[in-house]
Amino acid sequence: MNRYGRWRECLLAACLVITLPSYAGERLDDSASPRSRVEAPQAIEIPDTTQVVLKFGQVDYKLATANFVGKQARIDYVIPASIPGLVSPNGLLVEWRGNAPFESGTGRPGDRVLVWTGIVSEAWMSTRLDLTMQVDLAALRLPSGVPFGFESYFEIEVLP
Repeated sequence: MNRYGRWRECLLAACLVITLPSYAGERLDDSASPRSRVEAPQAIEIPDTTQVVLKFGQVDYKLATANFVGKQARIDYVIPASIPGLVSPNGLLVEWRGNAPFESGTGRPGDRVLVWTGIVSEAWMSTRLDLTMQVDLAALRLPSGVPFGFESYFEIEVLP
């Protein structure tokens, strides 16, 4: 390849980087929530597979939204990209059923999933998510006696 071909490739790569959407979300304070870290309470093995279903039940969240009252915003549920003991993001599927005002959804480690959009009207936003996870045991390497768990969180982005 001649040097003009390489310049063209570099220019194309730079254009791709420039045009990628940026995410300007801010992590919401959920310290008033009863529990934000979830650990597997019970496992239901699916016969003849390497999958396990973990039912966490209903998890209550209380999010501090006082700084955003009166603003148009979106809130995403964020599943951390790095989860202790998980060797592949494809080894975990998180599913949740939302209760008003948040939407239901699914995601994998590293995903941000839209759960709410609108005008923030109160200093606190509360919701309850019914969490279930499917784990591929081949993608899990936990030390003995260490429970599987992680801390998901919410991010808010103010919209124009």
